[in-house]
Amino acid sequence: MFTGIVEELGTVAAIDDLTDAVRLTIDASEVLEGTGLGDSIAVNGCCLTVVSVDGGAWTADVMKESLDKTSMGGLRPGDPVNLERAVTAEKRLGGHIVQGHVDGVGEVLRREPSEHWEVVEISLPPGLARYLVDKGSITVDGVSLTVVEAGPTSFTISLIPETLARTTLGRRRPGDRVNLEVDILAKHVEKLLAAQLPGSQQKEHHA
Repeated sequence: MFTGIVEELGTVAAIDDLTDAVRLTIDASEVLEGTGLGDSIAVNGCCLTVVSVDGGAWTADVMKESLDKTSMGGLRPGDPVNLERAVTAEKRLGGHIVQGHVDGVGEVLRREPSEHWEVVEISLPPGLARYLVDKGSITVDGVSLTVVEAGPTSFTISLIPETLARTTLGRRRPGDRVNLEVDILAKHVEKLLAAQLPGSQQKEHHA
């Protein structure tokens, strides 16, 4: 589990083809403190497992399913990536509950700079709009953000200078693809309510 608060901007050092997967090597420093084999690190919002650590770099295997269903397949050596270690019990939950499971890929549609923040509009894949509400939470490339306006096919977010400077969102341009994870609480509520609707196939079981 993660919080959507990016700890560090890493850099893709190498991408090795493993036929049905790729081995991703990322240069980093902060997220490697106390990190060992088998630990989880979110890369642009996609939870990956550390398979090796060598000095200031770490590697993870990215399966074909993740490459097909996230923006990870578009990474190239030299690209910056948002990094966050899995949350620990003593860590502040500064963002919201993030699983690191990408629900879909959106596209940056427009950016509108202003004096103190920047408004960004991002497209929504089919089926995700029902999980978004104005002032609700969404994760974009691993960054916990508040929805400004939720529409049927897109949504807007406001990015403060800190977010623009410390995450990849400051570099995203119209046409760029971004990983999206909707609020897991919204999905749980939907499932629970669906079970109570007339004609639902889901039955409540008691121990």
